[in-house]
Amino acid sequence: MRKAEVFNNGILAGLLIEEDSNHYLFRYDDASLADPGKPSISLTLSKSRQEYHSRFMFPFFSNMLAEGANLAIQCRYLKMEERDILSLLGATAGTDTIGAVTIKLIAEK
Repeated sequence: MRKAEVFNNGILAGLLIEEDSNHYLFRYDDASLADPGKPSISLTLSKSRQEYHSRFMFPFFSNMLAEGANLAIQCRYLKMEERDILSLLGATAGTDTIGAVTIKLIAEK
């Protein structure tokens, strides 16, 4: 199981969990839920206490990645597999993204 923190404008918004290659989970952080001034990160992941589950990486997150030739170049440069979406998010969506959302992998213990 691997985890990543999801930030919205630098403030912790939630946790993205890869339980295995066929099960992903996203849930909002309690502090984010408690503050009505903090928006949801996406229309498809509306701010709610429910946990979101998917058999594949949520499109909102996979859409933060490069595609096609640019993805292939990134993967070669980073020495990562194109299918390892969570690692790619951690390596490429930690700073300077197009939107307000950034991703930070949590080190495995």
